[in-house]
Amino acid sequence: MDYNMLSKPLNRYFDHTLLKPDATEAQILELCREALAWDFYSVCVNPCYVSAAAEALRDSPVKTACVCGFPLGATDTASKVFEAVSACKAGASEIDMVMNVGMLKSGNFSCVAADIKAVTAGVSPYGAIVKVILETCLLTDDEVVKACQISKDSGAAFVKTSTGFGSSGATAHHVKLMRNTVGQALQVKASGGIRDLAAVMEMIEAGADRIGASASVSIMEEYKRSLEK
Repeated sequence: MDYNMLSKPLNRYFDHTLLKPDATEAQILELCREALAWDFYSVCVNPCYVSAAAEALRDSPVKTACVCGFPLGATDTASKVFEAVSACKAGASEIDMVMNVGMLKSGNFSCVAADIKAVTAGVSPYGAIVKVILETCLLTDDEVVKACQISKDSGAAFVKTSTGFGSSGATAHHVKLMRNTVGQALQVKASGGIRDLAAVMEMIEAGADRIGASASVSIMEEYKRSLEK
């Protein structure tokens, strides 16, 4: 594998993630310990665990990210804004919000844009950024392009492939399509089903700036072994 394509240390690509509905507080704290040990970019958790994660990561470079409108994206805008702002108050500095997929597929692009704009405006006073989860497995290529364009025009910092709870996760095809659409105006996050080093490198080669994964530790261990060969 060509590691020369890496624009930063591999560990700094990772949002170390645990979003399962049965995740316990002990597992979240272990997630944070792993993130500190490996110096991952962030941990990504559900809203109820933001304060615990932020406290565990206090005074470290590891950020706390939180999902919003997860995993369906179908909650109303006011609920998403409240959830995102609440997460910021609890210590989150990055919000991974699920786009309103049904509205996009209905052609109600103004609703999709207003949804994203409201969340980005709500978290802006806290210095937080928004990643818009497109759930690409549910979209046509034309819809992916449109979703990226709306996200770019609505104040998002990232477009992101997947929740990890859809019918499939990130693909290199979608990452490349997203990168080509947003150019350098936004960053691209690949997430969902990324479980080994080959998949990570494929996503980075396709244009991903960030990787969302629950297997971050095993991927980094695989990476270390590959460097020792």
